Amino acid sequence: MGQRKAFKGQGAVTSGDGSGTSGGKGGTSSWRALRLGGWRIEWPAILFIAVVASVVAIINATSAIMEGQTGGPPIDARASWLYEISSVVMVVVLSPIAGWMVWKVPPPIEASTRMWARAALLHLAAACVFSVLHIAGMVALRKLGYAAAGSTYVFAYDGDLVLPFVYEWRKDVLTYASNAAWFWVFGFWQAQKAAQALVAPSDTPAQDQRIEIRDGGRVTFLDPGSIAWVEAAGNYVEIHTDGAMHLARGTLTGFEERLVEHGFVRIHRSRLVNRGRVKSFRPTPSGDLQIELDDGRLIVGSRRFRSALGNG
Repeated sequence: MGQRKAFKGQGAVTSGDGSGTSGGKGGTSSWRALRLGGWRIEWPAILFIAVVASVVAIINATSAIMEGQTGGPPIDARASWLYEISSVVMVVVLSPIAGWMVWKVPPPIEASTRMWARAALLHLAAACVFSVLHIAGMVALRKLGYAAAGSTYVFAYDGDLVLPFVYEWRKDVLTYASNAAWFWVFGFWQAQKAAQALVAPSDTPAQDQRIEIRDGGRVTFLDPGSIAWVEAAGNYVEIHTDGAMHLARGTLTGFEERLVEHGFVRIHRSRLVNRGRVKSFRPTPSGDLQIELDDGRLIVGSRRFRSALGNG
């Protein structure tokens, strides 16, 4: 748990409660090729997590050591550092889980209690997975460290495995939440920058009406007519063309400003459609719209935006 147990034969056993680090704000978002299920791992955000987690670890370890030297429970300094380093390593290694989940399950755009509850439950489940992996990894690292010193690390606290697990789990849930929040903030900042670049005047010839899509270091130019619809995906935008989907950093509003002159209209808070690609549409029993595109694909429009397709 939070104990710093000394290596056997190498120093006094401590009963102190110096807490290990589960801190560290995290986030991910990247300009590199490495991906996690379609999501680009962004090293600047992970580096920020590593720096913050390391600072927290240094504060925790030095505080525990100083307390042991000034009248607190005696402590083996090496054990204290091992506790902190093992936790930081696992927090950083596992931080992409929070970033990937923020991409897959972003805060809902709709003010729906059901959708917010669903997102919260999915993130809680991810936090539990994060915690199990974090505990397993740091215990393995601590066992290796103790073994190298000729000692044995035991995760149980006075024979009880539940108490130390719950102790670590509660910290891990907060760590996951702070990492996820940081990933969202970092992604939002990047999306705003991408949106500004999208609507800013470009140096391309006036007759070139193609849309520039940046995916990491790769740039793709799309003819607006080839785009069927555009959909928000957290701090990204999914651009659906004929048989392909392009993922780009940006905001739906930014793409709307760029595409409105090409006949795109908003049919949902999170969706734009190329009106020239609409074959037909009809109301659903709920009052929304089922829209059929010229290639047979079906998408849904909100009742609030029916007038955009001339069905006011």
